[in-house]
Amino acid sequence: MEQGRETLNRFLTDLFDRFQRAEAAFFHGADLSPQEARLLETVCQAVDGGLDNRSTAIAAARRVTAGTLTSAAKLLEKKGYLTRRRDERDRRVVRLQPTELGRKASEGYAAFRRTLMENALSCLTEDEAAALTRAADKLAQVMGRGPVRERSQMEGYV
Repeated sequence: MEQGRETLNRFLTDLFDRFQRAEAAFFHGADLSPQEARLLETVCQAVDGGLDNRSTAIAAARRVTAGTLTSAAKLLEKKGYLTRRRDERDRRVVRLQPTELGRKASEGYAAFRRTLMENALSCLTEDEAAALTRAADKLAQVMGRGPVRERSQMEGYV
């Protein structure tokens, strides 16, 4: 079992590194970062899905602080990717809306990720892809629980 754990560790680490390199290549020369593209995607999903597009809700969905979201939203607004508007009924509330440029950027990033997944899954049978999906769902549930190790065990690594 220990060898399996080490193999899985190497695989996941390599997969993460490869994804980051592919993402860096995709964004090379662009005026958007991957984090900004993911923020735009969240805003587009909220608006298109009729969900809450208040800046506080977007910050919660992205798991960032309100201050971090505000800074990012201001920069994206300056770049022309989204607009920030005060709510007509409650002036304390700021609502985020993607611009046409923001939608195109979000769609381009989504297409990039779809292509990555299609390429990755192309070498698998339907049964293998289904098994991988089930395993990924279980891993995502575990990862969502928080750190596996105590903070003291991570000293020097974070």
